[in-house]
Amino acid sequence: MAVTLHPLPASVAGIPAPEQFTYPFCYEPHPLCVAAADEVRRYLKQRVEWHEELRKGKMFGVLVVKKRDGMGFFAAFSGTLDARTQHEYFVPPVFDLMAPGCYFQEEEAAISAINRRIALLEAKHRPSPLREKMAEELAAYKQMMQRHKAERDARRRKSVAIEADEEENLVRQSQYEKAEFRRIKQAWEQRIVDDESSLRAVQEEIASLQKERQERSKSLQQWLFRQFAFLNARGEVKSLPELFAPDVPPSGAGECCAPRLLQAAYSEGLQPLCMAEFWVGESPAGEVRLDGHYYPACHSKCRPILRHMLGGLNVEPNPLLANLEALADRLHIIYNDGELAVVSKPAGMLSVPGKEDLPNVQDVLKSAIPSAKITLVAHRLDMDTSGLMLVALTEEKYRELQKLFLQRRIHKVYYALLEKAMPVGEEGDISLPLRPDIDDRPRQMVDEVHGKPAQTHYRVLENRAGHALLELCPTTGRTHQLRVHCAHPLGLGNPIVGDRLYGKPAARLMLHAYSVTLQTPQPPLGGHTFTDEFTPDTFLL
Repeated sequence: MAVTLHPLPASVAGIPAPEQFTYPFCYEPHPLCVAAADEVRRYLKQRVEWHEELRKGKMFGVLVVKKRDGMGFFAAFSGTLDARTQHEYFVPPVFDLMAPGCYFQEEEAAISAINRRIALLEAKHRPSPLREKMAEELAAYKQMMQRHKAERDARRRKSVAIEADEEENLVRQSQYEKAEFRRIKQAWEQRIVDDESSLRAVQEEIASLQKERQERSKSLQQWLFRQFAFLNARGEVKSLPELFAPDVPPSGAGECCAPRLLQAAYSEGLQPLCMAEFWVGESPAGEVRLDGHYYPACHSKCRPILRHMLGGLNVEPNPLLANLEALADRLHIIYNDGELAVVSKPAGMLSVPGKEDLPNVQDVLKSAIPSAKITLVAHRLDMDTSGLMLVALTEEKYRELQKLFLQRRIHKVYYALLEKAMPVGEEGDISLPLRPDIDDRPRQMVDEVHGKPAQTHYRVLENRAGHALLELCPTTGRTHQLRVHCAHPLGLGNPIVGDRLYGKPAARLMLHAYSVTLQTPQPPLGGHTFTDEFTPDTFLL
């Protein structure tokens, strides 16, 4: 299938191409990408037959490339669209596993045939009905044994000194009934063995088919991974197993928009200039994906792939790592008594050491308070969130703080500036259980079955320049709790300004931990509230 390169609209005339390619895991979409995305949305509105599928939500992407006579763009969708992997308007997949005559299709058909054979065998050959009868008779006999035991115990309680021969009879009755129970069970089991003699051969066949299915599925998955071979700007090629080694690639790796777009550009010999991915339609259950919003590439499926595919391109530096040198100087110690430190963390600083050697509260305090035995943060703030944190300087204080958090006797108040205005004075409680999105960490998602309880109280303080200023009081401390509770349709449906994961990027995430109160009677800090010099006006600077 030919790769379709689309012209950019005339409205972008005069807009220069970016000097560096998009850093895909954190970016502000370039105006050229925004214009290309608008073109894709216009095209999608024309495809009436897709409207119902698109209403349920799908990720699309655009890649602006340099060509001989200017610029153009490619478009892509993630996964499948209208049960197909290829459509004329969009770039093809890196590997088309749905192509007619593909080995993948043949093997899937063989595995489906095995599934049908197993289902047929299980339907025709069921366990013996004698099992239910055995269970009924044994249950009835067990009830009789329990009744007789209660009668023997009552007889013993009535007699202060029961006769020896009577006690012997009581013991014999108990022993007889237990032995009889075993005999009855063994007799039933033998009848069932005889009745299920034909079933055992079927069970062996089912087990053999299940083993074959497992082996063929594993072999097919490994074969499929090898077919996904990704180019980069230097012309180097690597497969999924090479990129994810020593781990096994996650299901669906390589089927997202970004790898498809870059593969198309390299295959056509065109230079990538900038890229963006955006959501169309409703937010999927549990997740926060807003129609028209731009999103970074996922980490679990795309990070290893894109690290390779970006090789040879002049890529923007990670904006989250900008101005790191100044972060340590912006960490303020609000309180320090030798056991407990209360600090105000700037946005952009990690709470604890991460995979990369970046400034973090724990390490900075080691230098700032050399007399401290340890520096252990009692609770964490997201890298993008600013505000107050409690840091234990002794093991004893750390255990004490952890106990207070478990007892919910540490109260925190946050300020947040949201994307849309809300009625001033409105308040309420949000209760949406959360769990990690295993396919796109560090994102979190709402899950009523497997999620952990998460509760937040909110109050609308005022509206400023079309944005609602809220006071948020979490009663639990889940990762990204306030961000998801604000953005999710079942919460406020109103993302925090600057939330690059659940809303739109901005200069910073407008979320600040303003105060923390230790709700304990012990002096000297019992009932004390720590606050910093932050005011809501800071959000508007």
